[in-house]
Amino acid sequence: MVNQSMAALGNNRSTIRELFEYGNQRAAVVGRENVFDFSIGNPSVPAPDAVRQAILEEAAGDPVVLHGYTSAQGAADVRTALADDLNRRFGTAYTGDSLYLTVGAAAALSCAFKAVACPGDEIAVLAPYFPEYLMFIESGAGAKAVVVPPSVQDFQINFDALEERMNEHTKAVVINSPNNPSGAVYSEQTIRRLSELLQEKEKQYGHPIYLISDEPYRELVYDGVQVPFAPNFYDDTIVCYSYSKSLSLPGERIGYVLVPPQAADSADLYAAVCGAGRALGYVCAPSLFQRVVARCTGLTGDLAVYQTNRDLLYNGLTAMGYRCVKPAGAFYLFPQTLEPDDRAFCERAKKYDLLVVPGADFGAPGHMRISYCVKTETIRRALPLFEKLAEEYR
Repeated sequence: MVNQSMAALGNNRSTIRELFEYGNQRAAVVGRENVFDFSIGNPSVPAPDAVRQAILEEAAGDPVVLHGYTSAQGAADVRTALADDLNRRFGTAYTGDSLYLTVGAAAALSCAFKAVACPGDEIAVLAPYFPEYLMFIESGAGAKAVVVPPSVQDFQINFDALEERMNEHTKAVVINSPNNPSGAVYSEQTIRRLSELLQEKEKQYGHPIYLISDEPYRELVYDGVQVPFAPNFYDDTIVCYSYSKSLSLPGERIGYVLVPPQAADSADLYAAVCGAGRALGYVCAPSLFQRVVARCTGLTGDLAVYQTNRDLLYNGLTAMGYRCVKPAGAFYLFPQTLEPDDRAFCERAKKYDLLVVPGADFGAPGHMRISYCVKTETIRRALPLFEKLAEEYR
């Protein structure tokens, strides 16, 4: 007998992955150019030239060192370089000892959740959220995920709903800004208010409540928007980061957990993150790409492409009557569907080979996620099909 809960996870892929595979099947029938796959957040902008140059130069070095193990928490010089970059950008004073390098953001989140969760603990998840959070929290960390419904007017935090769902078992709150799937960026006012609420609840319940800030889209913002750096507003913050989006390296699986020294029980917390990595089987992050990202700190791909895509898609859909909060970051649009049943709407969209993800998967029914990290021409060709789909509801 195998572990049936794990078998269920293996047999039932996420809707995003199911749509991605469906798109591959349709492409074999109608041609790749005739499938408008907006299902997955796979960056379409190439990595900066500096990434390729760093790979070539590192590859010319000692192959034993290049491909060998590093320390479990990451090479010391790499962690120092990443800490120095954070200090330069955010006015902090971190050292490499605050960083634990991971196999992407998924591993960073898994380690953070497992590090803080004790039996009976609850972790609040703010909708709309990345669907895998629930699996990481409940199947990976053994805690209870408590979903907080969204504020659909602006996709800032629904504070009344959050406070109603907090209790003495609340160990952490997860935020994701810029947000997947809405593209919303939490304002400084929102982060300050969240900090005040968490400080109040820490005093009320007599234990730390960690803010786990999932930040793979931190640099992907438009129109001069600034992303508040959460640890500068709330001491008990843990940051989970990935270079998958900023450097267009999703397949290379490289990220980190930041445990700031001002966080409650920071030494034990950092040790718990390391222990979680050990328990989950992460020996060390990929050695080559540790060195590559250390040489490419602060760089991004060409964000102008994403902004062009956002504007084209947002302006086109809203002109057709789709209602949507304009995203300030990431590379997703999250319009309301034209009928209350978002799953039915997304299924109908398949008739036009438009592949979009139901909002219910993100804790926000009545919406759809459209990933616009695709070729701009794909969006131009898809807009008339979205118009035909809209006409069915008029």
